[in-house]
Amino acid sequence: MQSFVRAKLHGLRVTGADLNYHGSITLDADFCREVGLDPLEFVEIWNKMSGARISTYVLYGAAGSRCCILNGAAARTCQVGDEVIIASATYGSIEDVIARKPKVLIFGPDNAVSDRVTYDVFRDAEGRLDMRILGPGIAG
Repeated sequence: MQSFVRAKLHGLRVTGADLNYHGSITLDADFCREVGLDPLEFVEIWNKMSGARISTYVLYGAAGSRCCILNGAAARTCQVGDEVIIASATYGSIEDVIARKPKVLIFGPDNAVSDRVTYDVFRDAEGRLDMRILGPGIAG
């Protein structure tokens, strides 16, 4: 078994940090549902500004709020306005990732979704693994 990307939010801006909360990251439920992040699912968070890398679990925030709030100890790793990448993983075989086609949301200012892409892993005509990124304006 291997670990593969299952879902990703790329370039989301931190909208809050609450050191005294009991832990986790609170994310707009709409974002989570679109890419397939589940409540209480563990995720990796990579801060593009500081390089900090942490692991925590997802709490759904208000749908449509565009929130990204680091709670508890995680609040010490980011500042409001920092861009982060949030990714979940799954375990399985390469055939599982070929079937899954992980979804990615890419964010612009004010946490508006600027692009939606899909990671498409496949076997070429000779049976070799290959991949492409599919989305609006992207040649696959």
